[in-house]
Amino acid sequence: MSETQQFRLLLVEDEPTQRKLVERQLKRAGYAVETASDGEEALARILGGQFQLLLTDWDMPGMDGRTLCRRVREANLPTYLYVLLLTSHGSTDDVVAGLDAGADDYLRKPANEAELLARLNSGRRIVQLEQSLREANATIQQLSETDPLVGTFNRRYLSTQIVREVDRARRYKHPLSAVMADLDRFKRINDERGHQTGDEVLQHFAQLARSTVRPSDWIARYGGEEFVIVLPETDLAGAAVAAEKLRALCAERPFPTSTGEIAVTASFGVAELRIESLTQSDDASAQALLRRADAALYTSKNEGRNRVTVTSE
Repeated sequence: MSETQQFRLLLVEDEPTQRKLVERQLKRAGYAVETASDGEEALARILGGQFQLLLTDWDMPGMDGRTLCRRVREANLPTYLYVLLLTSHGSTDDVVAGLDAGADDYLRKPANEAELLARLNSGRRIVQLEQSLREANATIQQLSETDPLVGTFNRRYLSTQIVREVDRARRYKHPLSAVMADLDRFKRINDERGHQTGDEVLQHFAQLARSTVRPSDWIARYGGEEFVIVLPETDLAGAAVAAEKLRALCAERPFPTSTGEIAVTASFGVAELRIESLTQSDDASAQALLRRADAALYTSKNEGRNRVTVTSE
């Protein structure tokens, strides 16, 4: 399959013979071509399916090509649509009007086949660059939010996203809980087995944690061997059940590492969001939620580790 076949192109032309002729030219060049006979049909097709290229005539009954260009840009499509406008208008003012409406390029009719394909190939390169840039930005965003060792979210993501969770919980009057988890005597593992083994223990714990949560829940590494599990639409009792399930998984069998199996336990603190007065900000409420979960975790540590403490204070 050639590169051009990876691109869906919508051809908009109201004259049937001309539409069929151009469609054959484009298909011979390897494009996946769909057609529309007017602007209204074209706009509906564009909004309902993902196209990379739009080749449209200017003069059409109803919605003309210039109006179609403007409506396409107003739609704020999720991916970029390159627009080539075919026009019999010869004045510079008309060309400028078409470009101002949202066309990327124009071609005077009747279009020479070689020039048409060359301009579409130019548009294809622009679309490819836009796709590459979008993918690179998505990768950068993911890296900025992810802990590189364990693959959970990082503390930076936690500090911003938990505030959004508080806002959502208040707006829809849904419960929100947080679980603070800490691996017991983790320093001893690093001292006796080395930091590489310690890293493997952290990675295994993160895998176990991911296996116990719902798709709507999420996990962030808080620092060192400490993690936060955020559970939207979960009350205190439900969060306690989730924490106990993870505690039991950790304790029931040793963690596999490159230096041999290691018995590992973890301690947990569970807290639920208080629906505070409107005078308290979402950020303040989020920090209070984490502080209460951390205080409950501290109680678990002081009372012998390998346990879940729930706070309703």
